Amino acid sequence: MNCKSEEKRRRAGAGFTLVELLLVVTILGILAAVVVVNFAGHGEESRRNTTRASIAAIGTAIQAYEVRMGRYPESLDELTVATDSMAALLDKSRLNDSWGTPFAYKKTGKFEYEIRSAGPDAQMNTEDDITN
Repeated sequence: MNCKSEEKRRRAGAGFTLVELLLVVTILGILAAVVVVNFAGHGEESRRNTTRASIAAIGTAIQAYEVRMGRYPESLDELTVATDSMAALLDKSRLNDSWGTPFAYKKTGKFEYEIRSAGPDAQMNTEDDITN
């Protein structure tokens, strides 16, 4: 009898109880929530940084255009046109921001210009716009 009751005790302690399993599942859920919260904003920040880099590249192309032609372009499309003697300064695919919205370009003075991204909301002239 002693042997049987000892065997029953071992079997009872051999598996996980429902409470232990629920505790493990709860801890994993909390860890997953922390990971999601920590990484949720990184995609948006990456898009903003990529858009800023694109604006800087367009600004460099505008400056190169001004050196070649003696004036700023009337539109960004002029930067994508190749001539017999010169390659295009930008590829057409570079004229959209990270959210797929075309950049806005305007000359603001004789030697000044603005390049604007509509930002995440895809609407120009709102507070989330990104400019040079």
